[in-house]
Amino acid sequence: MNSGGRRLLIGLGNPLRGDDAAGLLVAREARRRGGDGVEVIELEGEPVDLIEAWQGAARAVLADAVASGAQAGAVHRLDAAAGPLPATLAGPSTHALGLAEAIELGRALGRLPGELVVYGIEGERFETGAEPSLAVRAAAAEVAAAALDELR
Repeated sequence: MNSGGRRLLIGLGNPLRGDDAAGLLVAREARRRGGDGVEVIELEGEPVDLIEAWQGAARAVLADAVASGAQAGAVHRLDAAAGPLPATLAGPSTHALGLAEAIELGRALGRLPGELVVYGIEGERFETGAEPSLAVRAAAAEVAAAALDELR
């Protein structure tokens, strides 16, 4: 990614549903590491809130849990500014709109950041009350480091 403009890391998730907290873990790890001018946001609500959160950002990285059938902890990196997210990386959303739909709504409204990267962390446990798996915790630390590198 190039330099200039507001730099934003957004972690998405539900802290009460096991591996669905993956994006939140990424945001917390990034904050712990020190973002060096990178704004870090945690979103637990509707993914459509992203459109408001990334307003004015030239560059944004999103982190969220996905359930594509890959091994738990697998990391998927996608350039969402280039085109729609693959349907195979549908997140375990309990919301009216999922991440992919929120991004496409932002695209249709002309409200995407200039550069938008999505990191999806493969989860395995999404039941209410579960703790995030060790594989997802390890992947969250890896993604936090990679996202901060991209945004610096």
